[in-house]
This record gives sequence, structure tokens and C-alpha cells, in this order.
Amino acid sequence: MQRENVNNMPESFRETETEEQRARGNQSPPNIVSAISQFADDNLTLVRNISTGLAVAGVVVIARSIRLVTKFQSVSEIPARFIERNVSLRGKVHSITERGVEVEHVPIYLPFVSPLLSKHKGVGTSTMLVHLAGVEVTPEGKVWLQKNLAPAQTVWLKLISREDDTLHCLVSQSKQGSMWSCCINEEVLRLGLARTAPIVGVVPDSRLYWRLHKRLHRAEVRAERKGRGLWKQDSLWERVSKAVRDSTLFRLMSRIFKRT
Repeated sequence: MQRENVNNMPESFRETETEEQRARGNQSPPNIVSAISQFADDNLTLVRNISTGLAVAGVVVIARSIRLVTKFQSVSEIPARFIERNVSLRGKVHSITERGVEVEHVPIYLPFVSPLLSKHKGVGTSTMLVHLAGVEVTPEGKVWLQKNLAPAQTVWLKLISREDDTLHCLVSQSKQGSMWSCCINEEVLRLGLARTAPIVGVVPDSRLYWRLHKRLHRAEVRAERKGRGLWKQDSLWERVSKAVRDSTLFRLMSRIFKRT
């Protein structure tokens, strides 16, 4: 009897009921992504502040982990991994001494981040002793360095090795009006103002040693071929004059003329 009643229902009523059941069956649970998006739209300022805070915190963590903005006051403060990876540091020249170049480390400055990570607030300026790696500078070369590495000039220090309180580096400076930098180690060799020397703190059989040695030796050979600096040769007249002055006959004649 009940089945007959269902069958006797109007078709329009059965179709409506079927559509409602289909709608209820297709209805999905609340969309989480949509809810989050709606919350973000309603609280846009809060979300922006949170994003900014997370970004700053991330930069601080990264900077602290790689010592990006740390100012090194002494050679011993430089991490060993910086030496191993031949990291380049920026510095400011203070003076040229008999021992080498006195350089103040100048770290990369990041607004808002650098003040948070500074360990030496209110501490006086401290310098590090830098030696030109693989180079033995002549007295004339030291004079040249004093003229070309003026105080307060910015240089880049490619770390090669560390020996007690001394850094052995490839020192570079930017050329005025040029995008390229000049390696001071190579330049003093190229001008004949220095000789190549063993690279302290680097294993002689290592790839780094021979790469640096080849680079520096090439600059020294160039100076020798062009007769620059300590490789400069006297002219023929100068050599003849020197030979005559050093001869026994010339010395004897000089003594006779002095007596008379």
C-alpha cells in the first residue's frame, strides 16, 4: 500500500526531492583553504606583520650562522671554515709596516640586522696584520705599497692561510674608473718590486698551492722579460763603464793621479 502511495506521488514532487538529495550528497565539508584565505583577508595587517617578523628572523638566523655581519677584531676570531673556503673579506687599510699591511675588517652592513648582531659596541678600532701571500716585497715595493694603499682605502682580502696573528691573503683593490679589481700580489711582481716566495700555510702538493704559484710566477716572469724593477738590466754603456771602474788598471791609474 505504501509503495502504491509513493508511486502515486506527482512526478514533479519526486524530481524535487531527488534534486535535494543530490545536492545534500554533493555538499562537501567546509574548505580549510578558503577559511584561511578569508581570515587573511579580514586580518591583512596582522598577516603582513607576522610575515615581516618571520622574514627578519630568518635573515638574522642566516646572518648569524654564516657570520655575515660580524666584525672581526683579531685574526683569531675568523672561523676556520672561512680560511678553508678562501672566503673574501672587505677591509680598510690603516698603514703599511715592515711586517705587512694593517687592515681593519669592514663587515657587510644590513639595516636593522647589523646592530642586533654587533658584539663590539663601543669598542675601539682594531686592525689585523695582512701579508701578501706568496710574495717577498723589496724595499722599493714597500714604498710603492705606501703610495698605492693609502689609509682608509677599501681592499678585499681573499683568505689563503693563517699563521699566529698574521693573515696570508690575496689583496685586491678596485681600479679608479674601472669595473675590474687589481690583485696587489700580482701587481708588485709584475712591476719587479717583489719576488715569489713559498705560500705559507698551504700544502705544496695541493691544487690551491700550484694554482696560486702558477698565477704569481706568471707575473714575475713578465717583469723579468721586460726588465722591470729588480730585473732591470744596465745598458751596454753602463756595463762597460762598470767593468772599466772595477779593472786593476783603472784602480792603479787612480792611485797615481791621487799621489800627484
